[in-house]
Amino acid sequence: MQQYSNSTKPKPAPSHQMDSSSVDSSADVAISESVVNKPTAMRLFSEIPTSRPTTPLLDTINSPADLKPLNQQQLLTLADELREYLLYSAGQSGGHFGANLGVVELTIALHYLLDTPKDKLVWDVGHQAYAHKVLTGRRDRLSTIRSKQGLTAFPERQESEYDTFGVGHSSTSISAGLGMSLALRHLKSDAKVACVIGDGAMTGGMAFEALNDAVQQDADLLVVLNDNDMSISCSIGGFSRHLAMLWESGYQVDITAKGKPKLTHRPEMPLSERRARHSALRDIPKVADNLFKAIGFSYFGPFDGHDLPELLRVLECAKNVSGPVLVHVYTTKGKGFIPAEGDPVKYHAISKILQQPEAQQAQSEATKPVVKKKYSQVFGEFLCDKAAVDNKLIAITPAMEEGSGMTEFAQQYPEQFFDVAIAEQHAVTLAAGMATLDVKPIVAIYSTFLQRGYDQLIHDVALQNLDVTFGIDRAGLVGEDGATHAGVFDLAYMRCVPNLVIATPKDENECYHLLNTCYDYKGATAVRYPRGTGPGVEITKPAQNYEVGKAVVDAVYQAQDSAQNSNSQKLALLAFGPMAATADAAAKALMAETDLQGPAEISVVNMRWVKPLDTQLIDELIAKGYTHIVTLEEHAVMGGAGSAVNEYLLNHTSGIEQQLDIKNIGIADEFIAHGSHDEQLADCGLDVAGVTSQLRRLFAAQ
Repeated sequence: MQQYSNSTKPKPAPSHQMDSSSVDSSADVAISESVVNKPTAMRLFSEIPTSRPTTPLLDTINSPADLKPLNQQQLLTLADELREYLLYSAGQSGGHFGANLGVVELTIALHYLLDTPKDKLVWDVGHQAYAHKVLTGRRDRLSTIRSKQGLTAFPERQESEYDTFGVGHSSTSISAGLGMSLALRHLKSDAKVACVIGDGAMTGGMAFEALNDAVQQDADLLVVLNDNDMSISCSIGGFSRHLAMLWESGYQVDITAKGKPKLTHRPEMPLSERRARHSALRDIPKVADNLFKAIGFSYFGPFDGHDLPELLRVLECAKNVSGPVLVHVYTTKGKGFIPAEGDPVKYHAISKILQQPEAQQAQSEATKPVVKKKYSQVFGEFLCDKAAVDNKLIAITPAMEEGSGMTEFAQQYPEQFFDVAIAEQHAVTLAAGMATLDVKPIVAIYSTFLQRGYDQLIHDVALQNLDVTFGIDRAGLVGEDGATHAGVFDLAYMRCVPNLVIATPKDENECYHLLNTCYDYKGATAVRYPRGTGPGVEITKPAQNYEVGKAVVDAVYQAQDSAQNSNSQKLALLAFGPMAATADAAAKALMAETDLQGPAEISVVNMRWVKPLDTQLIDELIAKGYTHIVTLEEHAVMGGAGSAVNEYLLNHTSGIEQQLDIKNIGIADEFIAHGSHDEQLADCGLDVAGVTSQLRRLFAAQ
């Protein structure tokens, strides 16, 4: 269902909102053919199309060069068609949603005005790059995004010459763009560089480092700040308040045809309010006095990021201003799709629309899947339960409140909850500072993002042996988000750090109790758990503490076949985390193969701890005559948990390891492409079939 709007609605600010109207901004823009003074109203949608919409103009755009002959009215029509196509495609593939709808007009304007790929367009994070993919020759493949062998979830250099820099983690675009600008200067090229960064990503420390250096280098660099008052959830902090002040002032730093700044009222402000504010111009905080100008950028804005004629005028002038330039535009996340505008957090990303609503309603209760808790929910449940009995608990997240399962905790214990925005380094050191006093901080962070706070983990937490707990979510492969978000290196980079204890729960119940164990432990600890749901194990309460460094033998299987019974070979499967279930299934499958000259006995061990390692159990297995030791982990083999076992066997078993066959099963030395989690496991040989096959080959080679 579509609707029409005669006006755009600017981004919501904390205490001020106004309706905006269309503005004739065409005077300083060179648009081919006729110039339209009053843009056609933007189309609004309330439902996601389930069949491909008719997009005759969009269908002619196979590269940014195809935009150049279009007149302004055609560009506006293109924006409507592109937005509708994004709605349809997202419904088919799932994926990031709201941010992409919010940059339709901006993406068209940038590709219209820049000469890409000669000019370099750098996107931050990539949540907002779907429209970019459509306009750069990937329209008909967009429905494959995030699926195996389909388009990647984020810009990737190997995918297109228009993807100038691979992204996935935030706050990198200005640094990368500055690098390109300085390289182009060295090469004496006249190509331009433009970076698009969101207000949420701008809170990352390296974004400010890059801004500072851009001024130092006097680089020709255009930074477009896409301000939608959101990262994934609402943007927070002093920077967000600063942007809100620029909006609420009612003024903007406009840009003249010669690229000069001019302080004016924002055009969508009612005339009566403009007159009322004019007399007080000298007494209010002016947008001319802002953070960006203060450090040396030429600042222009804020402008309506959905007013395409205005964007064309402003960016055409700004791209020709020398030195570092920042254009501040405000957009609405989910723009054009009414439900997403109303709930941008919910519509940050969506799942595939697999059925029509009627079919979903008709689905019988018997066929509905059993509801299992996500590991992030287990973490959030633990936080609430523990805070109820310990008011020293402090929870910290770098802008991942919803994703980390902390929403309920934040509501129940607002004074014990700290969202520090996209600032992982700061989050870790903030916790370290708290731990020097009489509180107990827990840092909720994704494995892939903890990489960004590695120095702080070593220097600020572990070196000082401070009492900080890390809840490490998204550990292991993460499916459709691909290699940029995979948490497959954390064991390697953590277990080499002194004073750090590392736990790997196999299911939801164990995750809950290991969180409690690590919280109660006096020192630096980490609990790593995967994305998504567990196997459905019920959590037993109250919370208990496990013995630190103590593994558990989950099962021992004896061979039933006479040939295997006479075999002296014994296999120990040392499984870390959720691989315990895979190890158990593989052991059963292996023992059921009567034609295999396999082991007479298999022990499935839930190792539970990577550091300290249960070396006593390893010694006991060897003493019992186990001839084969195989480790399993959803982590890189190099430096992982299996390597920890190897190191112990090499250095502490007095040569007895020479009598052992040792194998590490994990992820090879390569980045794993996106696809479903099950597909990724199969590609790595980490599903039950893959593990069983590797074990079969191990004994077949005897």
